[in-house]
Amino acid sequence: MTQSQTGSDVALGPIGNRIIFENDHVRVWDLVVEAGRDKGMHRHDLPYVIVPMTAGDIEIISVDGRSYKPKDVVGEAIWREAGEVHNLYNRGNDTYRNVLIEIKTAAKS
Repeated sequence: MTQSQTGSDVALGPIGNRIIFENDHVRVWDLVVEAGRDKGMHRHDLPYVIVPMTAGDIEIISVDGRSYKPKDVVGEAIWREAGEVHNLYNRGNDTYRNVLIEIKTAAKS
């Protein structure tokens, strides 16, 4: 999969390591990044929720070079909008893990 961004083609990989659940409404990923490694560039086409399972010293670097270091709290849900293309780097000494839930459809009342 590639996406043309800022005039260059960027090879994109999967969002997580494996899908642990999926139906018509959500896709749930297990994401694991070993210490000193990165996830690889990927795109979030759907809005999503992240639940960190471990603490971590992570850095997110977007396809345009912007960088930020989120201060996630283990077990607390974090909402993210769709559209970002980025890589997640584990700058820490321990494995980083989260559960990521992509929202496929809006809930009906």
